Amino acid sequence: MEALLFAPAAVAIALTPGPNNFCGLNNGIRAGVAAALIATVGRVAAFAIFLSVSAVGLGAMLLASEAAFTAVKWAGAVYLFWIGWRAWRSREFGGAALVEGDEAPAPARASVRALMAQEFLLGITNPKAIILFAAVFPQFIEPAQPAARQFLVLGSIYLMAEFVATAVYATCGRQIRRVIRTQRGVVRLNRATGGFFMGAGGLLLTANR
Repeated sequence: MEALLFAPAAVAIALTPGPNNFCGLNNGIRAGVAAALIATVGRVAAFAIFLSVSAVGLGAMLLASEAAFTAVKWAGAVYLFWIGWRAWRSREFGGAALVEGDEAPAPARASVRALMAQEFLLGITNPKAIILFAAVFPQFIEPAQPAARQFLVLGSIYLMAEFVATAVYATCGRQIRRVIRTQRGVVRLNRATGGFFMGAGGLLLTANR
């Protein structure tokens, strides 16, 4: 498939709601669009690993392995439950200054690293990413063309599409931030965030190969 034809499909796939995109939304609310985009480097790193695995033919083996798929699924579910429970119990906004203003203060380097790590862990423990890169993505590869070059070009396009998705979700988060003005609003936001992550963890356990 030509790269220009693949690009819209890549953006559409990247925009599909899921844990990483909700993480981008949450980061947009709490740390701002710029920090959310930087944090997406962690997500892209995780997906680049899956792309590389698929490119050398190991993705199909991983997808076919029930033990490996189940291990990734449970690891992802446990991590989602954990961050969901932390969010549910929290009464902090993760940036109190945001309650009083529309613009996020520049986050500390340690904070940005933590956001990147969270994005990476959400990506690398998502069994649906295995399905995407091991089963769906290869369908866009033309057998008559060199596979390595296609994986490089189309893979790069898809990884860039993830930044587009983050920009969309984080911008929506920025708009949500404007209505978080009270401590009650902060608690409700945290519980909604925690509920989503725990719900996503439950749905992840239903994922099949």
